[in-house]
Amino acid sequence: LKQARVAEYNAKKSAKGPGPVAKSSILLDVKPWDDETDMVALEKACRSYEKEGCVWGASKLVPIAFGVKKLQILVIVEDDKVSVDSIQEYIEGHEDFVQSTDIA
Repeated sequence: LKQARVAEYNAKKSAKGPGPVAKSSILLDVKPWDDETDMVALEKACRSYEKEGCVWGASKLVPIAFGVKKLQILVIVEDDKVSVDSIQEYIEGHEDFVQSTDIA
């Protein structure tokens, strides 16, 4: 009787399918080299990262000092498909625009 119930339980459990997908909402600070950096081109460069499980959200320019503004951009990632490090490495690869990135 116990084996039958354990088998029944396991069958029910496997029939449910996968659990919920783990997602993270990440706010990135992207810092340019100076106040002459084209921030529109910088945002386009950031958003050019396209991978399944990565969705770009809202962005805004935040003043830092001396006329320099940083780009704050929201990205939602599925944890199993996309790593935050790969996004940061991709963005920092645009050396003409980007000095550094941080997770806010």
